[in-house]
Amino acid sequence: MSDQFNAAIVEEFGPELTIGTLDLPEPGPHQALVKNLASGVCHTDLHAAEGDWPVKPEPPFVPGHEGVGEVVKLGPGDHDVQVGDMVGNVWLWSACGTCEHCRTGWETLCNSAEYGGYTVDGSFGEYMLVDTRYCARIPEGADPVEVAPILCAGVTVYKGLKVTDTRPGQFVVISGVGGLGHIAVQYAVAMGLRVIAVDIAPEKLELAKKHGAEFTVNAAETDPAAAINEYTKGGAHGVLVTAVHPKAFGQAIDMTRKGGTIVFNGLPPGDFPAPIFDIVFKALTIRGSLVGTRQDLEEALDFYARGLIKPTVTECKLGDVNSVFEDMRNGAIDGRMAIRYD
Repeated sequence: MSDQFNAAIVEEFGPELTIGTLDLPEPGPHQALVKNLASGVCHTDLHAAEGDWPVKPEPPFVPGHEGVGEVVKLGPGDHDVQVGDMVGNVWLWSACGTCEHCRTGWETLCNSAEYGGYTVDGSFGEYMLVDTRYCARIPEGADPVEVAPILCAGVTVYKGLKVTDTRPGQFVVISGVGGLGHIAVQYAVAMGLRVIAVDIAPEKLELAKKHGAEFTVNAAETDPAAAINEYTKGGAHGVLVTAVHPKAFGQAIDMTRKGGTIVFNGLPPGDFPAPIFDIVFKALTIRGSLVGTRQDLEEALDFYARGLIKPTVTECKLGDVNSVFEDMRNGAIDGRMAIRYD
């Protein structure tokens, strides 16, 4: 094993990552060194690189929180994983485990949480560190490239759908059929929900149909709220917004029936319009959902392991990451991109 490895590094905030070499890290307590086989590329990685969120990472750092690889070395202490195991890093890289949020099953809200590819170097490199208490356990026989998006996109939309409180047989809208949304359609179908997909790209709506959406709306051509209210006879019971344009968040209010729940997954910069009268008169619930806990992740991976979820993934190389980011900015990616390491 060489004492250095290749990685895509954010040296300073901006549109370009630097492909360079880093020293191989030594795993500390509760940590494992992982030789990466694949890493998904998430829109959050682009936000991290450009530093456009209110809470910013500190360059230099390595993005990536959908990494899949093999444990090659363990740090001091006891571990639930062994050398040779397939594991993954995730957005919730670690948490304190003792605060009120951690004790009550909301570890994603821990004020001491560390985030993969944001506050801790991530998976845009040939090696990474994981916290063995929080890393993903990859199902046996999984394709590393195919399973990688489940570690963020998958668990994020799975948890988002759970907290829409939508029951089997009820209508749920997936607003935005990108890297998250195309997986959300599949989870919603597998959960017995009646799925409506909204996007502005015909090819993405076709992808939603392929994955089981029963009704689609092109918001660039049709008023989505009017179309959905007519189709559902009163609006959807739940709306999951994965889109990266603020307009989609305001549209969600008019798509939702009285007493319904809107969940925000997407994180575009800026604000969204919130008509107080409509929210009160319709008794709407609006909530944010931040990725998922370790239990949510285990459940999300189980859907994949049973063949119910199959991300649409296009492979790329580590050196392609800047062109992938450019395609992401232009909305030119169907499904998800994932780096495959040699």
